[in-house]
Amino acid sequence: MHKAGFVNIIGKPNAGKSTLSNALVGEQLSIITPKASTTRHRILGIVNTDDYQMVLSDTPGIIEPAYKLHESMMHAVKDSIDDADVLIVLVDVSNPNLKEEHLAMIAASKSPILLIVNKIDLSTPAEVTKVISDLSAVINPKEVFAISALHGLDPQTLIDRIASYLPEHEAFYPKDQLTDRNTRFFTSEIIREKIFNLYEQEIPYSTEVIVHDYKEEQNIDKIYAYIIVERDSQKGIIVGKNGEGIKRIGTEARKDIEKFVGKKVFLDLRVKVEENWRKNELKLKHWGYLE
Repeated sequence: MHKAGFVNIIGKPNAGKSTLSNALVGEQLSIITPKASTTRHRILGIVNTDDYQMVLSDTPGIIEPAYKLHESMMHAVKDSIDDADVLIVLVDVSNPNLKEEHLAMIAASKSPILLIVNKIDLSTPAEVTKVISDLSAVINPKEVFAISALHGLDPQTLIDRIASYLPEHEAFYPKDQLTDRNTRFFTSEIIREKIFNLYEQEIPYSTEVIVHDYKEEQNIDKIYAYIIVERDSQKGIIVGKNGEGIKRIGTEARKDIEKFVGKKVFLDLRVKVEENWRKNELKLKHWGYLE
């Protein structure tokens, strides 16, 4: 009998969820930066074999909401716990602490829980053992894995173990489908990744990217996007002296977008100021954060 199910990865923002989900899917679907809280949406990556369909879900990290945007991110986390067929709890061994309320939310799941302790290359065996013991006492995982997502991860071994917990079910998505998101979404994520990598402090977290027009032509895709910031001063920083900042974002993003779509890309970036957009419920709904 064929197996199929939703495998949802949750954890703190610095745990390496995006690195793990990309490794398991075999494609970069979630942006990766050294900064925490880069994932804002729930992104599905679909792994298909003759025996099963594994729908992997990378969610935003578990945080304390400070804005309407954060509330939307935590709503995605709670939804992923509720509808999981298999729940993966991923923690950074050097910073594993989850609040009691979050641990209780995880422990209440009726799905099999797999605990993955990441970044063990940065800790001692005794530290790893303590983290596993402390968390296992609360969330009672079916299995525990101690890994380094950047060094020595064997995705296939992990996938095989996860797949053993999938329920018997027909496939949820066509076998040739890789994700639930469209090209516009991944284009905006690529641009946002460059902003996270190129800018410091509050700039990346105050920024949103909206692709407002995407024209597919035979030999080139023409993409028009707004970089949204909250203040005029942030606009100046993004644009940079003589436009050098936004030019660099565009150049780096265009190269990765061309790899993603497999052809030439014309990318037009403009910066718009939308004051306090992270607190604005109407804008967040319009941009796909709130239902």
